[in-house]
Amino acid sequence: MVDQGFGVLAVHDLGHTLRSKGLKFAEQCRIFEVCNPHQAAAVLSTTMALNMALPCRISVYTEAGTTRIGMIRPEAMLAGLSADPSLKEVARAVEASTTAIIEAAAA
Repeated sequence: MVDQGFGVLAVHDLGHTLRSKGLKFAEQCRIFEVCNPHQAAAVLSTTMALNMALPCRISVYTEAGTTRIGMIRPEAMLAGLSADPSLKEVARAVEASTTAIIEAAAA
């Protein structure tokens, strides 16, 4: 991830949290909040209201015994939140980086 300029801000163990609340939840689910500070600053300098789209999240979870990795695609998400054309290039770069991170983890 460092190669892509991203760092991990937090890891949420959603499966553990649900089980700790007394719920039956057999699957595993960890959500990694990741951020590239330069890309985040570019997004926030456009409009602070986009802070709700940050940081990026990469989810590693099990489903019926199979481990999966996923994310919400930054380009589609930011396009739904802002029509600013400068964000399209930032979102495209972030998506390329996070996709590379996922592909490297899956290899």
